[in-house]
Amino acid sequence: MTSRVLLVSPASSPALRQARFYDGLGPLDASGAARARAAAGSVPRADRAVRSPGARCHETASELGLDTDELPELATLDTGRWRGRTLEEVGTEEPEVLMRWLADPESAPHGGESVRALRERVGAWLESTPKDARTLAVVEPEVIRAAVVHALRLPPEAFWRLDVLLLTVTELSGRSGRWNLRLGRPLAGESTPPPESGRPRADQ
Repeated sequence: MTSRVLLVSPASSPALRQARFYDGLGPLDASGAARARAAAGSVPRADRAVRSPGARCHETASELGLDTDELPELATLDTGRWRGRTLEEVGTEEPEVLMRWLADPESAPHGGESVRALRERVGAWLESTPKDARTLAVVEPEVIRAAVVHALRLPPEAFWRLDVLLLTVTELSGRSGRWNLRLGRPLAGESTPPPESGRPRADQ
């Protein structure tokens, strides 16, 4: 039996555009909400729909016409005391700490969660998805990257090398712990969806 997991990234929000470490608050921007509404008719069929906690995944799911269950295990990366601050602010005040965090998947200098811990949490959820069923999840970009790193058994350093376009579907299918990847495709009406805006990169 094969599990199929469809990972849908959220629409744009002010926090994404401002490159803020997400604190779970704040709605989509007007453009993002409109794009999600336009894509509502193209959402793939699924046996169950779930989502990351937080306002932008909740609102994206609603605009897409989905009735979703919120799962705490699909929360975005917990960046501790950096939550709500911009990447530029943290980079100006703590440049060496920020670079160490980007370079070391085990590091969590902000007092939150390491990249490795995120990958393990999301990986455990992925392996627990029902067999012979389709699960659709509206999740934060970091969750999609963690799922791909786990599914393909990539080194944790690859996490920061993966770009996730907004309002796209990334499909993972597999059985017995072996996963195949179908790279993110835009929902209808999203011919050239924007990428994550200003997210941290290991090569910055």
